[in-house]
Amino acid sequence: MSDKLRTQLVDNLLSVLASLDTEDEVYDFLLDLCTVREITEMSQRLEVARLLADGQSYVYVQDVTGASATTISRVSKCLNYGSGGYERALSIIEHTADDGEE
Repeated sequence: MSDKLRTQLVDNLLSVLASLDTEDEVYDFLLDLCTVREITEMSQRLEVARLLADGQSYVYVQDVTGASATTISRVSKCLNYGSGGYERALSIIEHTADDGEE
């Protein structure tokens, strides 16, 4: 599937995201590109991934995030069998949190 998804248009989007330098620049771009709901849903999925990676149960994750069982299952599948994107993202979050504890 990823080969069919990886078009020049997708590559253009990836280039823009990779070129933005600050969280504020990314935020401004996401506000223009996505709906508030889409941003909220992506943020929720990342939190679901963080909780699942920490070993939390589906029920706990659902209670804490409000995510549907379908969303939690999909994120879990990506964590277990995906391309590693969530793992890299969670590593960034962990590294950022560690830097803030100094």
